[in-house]
Amino acid sequence: MPRTAALNLLDAVLNHKHQLDDALAQAQGFSKLPDRDRALAQQITRTVLRHIGEIDLLISSFLDKPLGKKGLAAQNVMRLGLAQLFFLDTADHAAIDTAVGLCRGGDLAPYRKLVNAILRRAQREGAELLASHDVAQLNTPDWLWRSWVEAYGDETAHAIAAQHLIEAPLDITPKEDPAGWAEKLEAHLMPTGTLRLSGHKGVITTLPGFDEGAWWIQDMAASLPARLLGNVRDLDVIDLCAAPGGKTMELAAAGARVIAVDRSEKRLQRVSQNLKRTQLSAKLITADATEWRPDMLADAVLLDAPCSATGTARRHPDVLQLKKPADLIKLAHLQERLLKAAVEMVRPGGLIVYCTCSLQREEGEAQIDALLKTDAPVQLDPLQPTEVGTLTDFVTADGFLRTLPCHFADQGGMDGFFAARLRRL
Repeated sequence: MPRTAALNLLDAVLNHKHQLDDALAQAQGFSKLPDRDRALAQQITRTVLRHIGEIDLLISSFLDKPLGKKGLAAQNVMRLGLAQLFFLDTADHAAIDTAVGLCRGGDLAPYRKLVNAILRRAQREGAELLASHDVAQLNTPDWLWRSWVEAYGDETAHAIAAQHLIEAPLDITPKEDPAGWAEKLEAHLMPTGTLRLSGHKGVITTLPGFDEGAWWIQDMAASLPARLLGNVRDLDVIDLCAAPGGKTMELAAAGARVIAVDRSEKRLQRVSQNLKRTQLSAKLITADATEWRPDMLADAVLLDAPCSATGTARRHPDVLQLKKPADLIKLAHLQERLLKAAVEMVRPGGLIVYCTCSLQREEGEAQIDALLKTDAPVQLDPLQPTEVGTLTDFVTADGFLRTLPCHFADQGGMDGFFAARLRRL
């Protein structure tokens, strides 16, 4: 059952271009599987997506001719088997037998012998073949690889891509008392105040402090942009594109009067649930932020703009397979409109923090540079290295925040984020 579920998930992501999280939510019967089976299905699927360059190299090298559209399902069966053979703790015979077992009937039956032959040949020759390739680059789409080399250099591009092959640890933002909760959760206290649980495989809701709302899940990098607004106690702060609500909760916990705006009512329901659990409050508004305006100008706006999310591939390996260069053009246009809207929501002297979880400069530095060349009534308020404590390497010479997946690589890395702070004139 878990391998059948994984096969369906791969079909949804790779053949129908659905985000993995959406595929998980929509998969028929998936929620009814035992916890262990659901976890295994997700693990296999994510492993295939992380290593798909290596896996597809093996398939193409050992096939006499391409499978074609009719063979897409068989190709995914091979991917499942190869992921277990090379990247999961599955016995070779079990990896092969369970994959071949998926071809016992229906449209997959004609491919049973081929699947068996490809997996057995890979078992014999695959390791040597992979050893002759740069796997970090192999698992990264060419257009993204070129963009990272241009932006960060070859060495850093390799480090970024290598980090994407490692499953991300569980990061937690505590509402208060980070040291105390680090001890209770047996977590590592990171320099940002984030609590990191490496290798956690259990159910998150059973961890100490969940029911009483003492913390929420949030990548270490994602916890930084809200802090760039400084002391927000008793200030009116608008959180644009707020769902799933991590930054809303940060701002509310810091004492701000928060208006959280998101165009998705369904996603705002999740924000509402998180606020209720953590006993924090914010005003929630379902609206298109490019058109909505507050009744009164705010002291600050935090805009976490929709983006390609290429900085989150550690946690969302489907991102690298789903995003295309054309997406950047469309998203950059939306980001430009949202930035202009954010400026119109803030009082003179107020702050705007713009951030994206993207590694692409078109969605970060280029957006701010373009805005500052217009007649928009804002100026850059450069970040100072001391504002992020000991994490001085995260602040660029231009005064931007730029985190990379390879930062803290020896402790599990972090998401790639860009943030800039502007002051309304």
